[in-house]
Parts: sequence; structure tokens; C-alpha cells
Amino acid sequence: MDKTLLRYYAFTIPHVTIFAGAVFGILLLMRIDLKLAVGIFSTLYGLMLTIVALVVREHFWNSRIYKLSLLAYVSLFLAGIFITYSSIFG
Repeated sequence: MDKTLLRYYAFTIPHVTIFAGAVFGILLLMRIDLKLAVGIFSTLYGLMLTIVALVVREHFWNSRIYKLSLLAYVSLFLAGIFITYSSIFG
């Protein structure tokens, strides 16, 4: 089961990475503050990775790798929200 999950991640995560990286590059070209751009990137990337993980939740919920990756994705999302918030209001 873990091999199937790793293959799923191998085919989906690169697409999410390229999209989030492109958004980050566009934000930098627009001369958005770097801290805000990093926060937006982290929030978007974490959200998209969390969605990718939640799509297959029923199939891989018992896998330890799945639970660790979901924790990492949600942490990235929350860190992005915190960075964005602190760059706007801090």
C-alpha cells in the first residue's frame, strides 16, 4: 500500500510544485514584498498538497507515511498563514 501512495505522490506533487512555484515567481516579478510572497506561496502550496492528500484519504488512512505527509502539508499551510499574517500586520 505504501508503494502505491508513494507512486501517487510522485505523479501529483511535481505538478503542484510547479504551479505554486510559478505563482511565487509571478509574485516576485510583481515586486510583492518577499515575506508576503513566501507566505502566499507556503499557504497555496500547503493547501494544494493537503487537497491532494485528502483526495485519497479513504484508501491510505491506515498508512503511517500518509499520516506524516498530511501532518507536514497541514503544517506548511498553517505556517504560510502565519507568515502572511505577520507580514501584513507585523
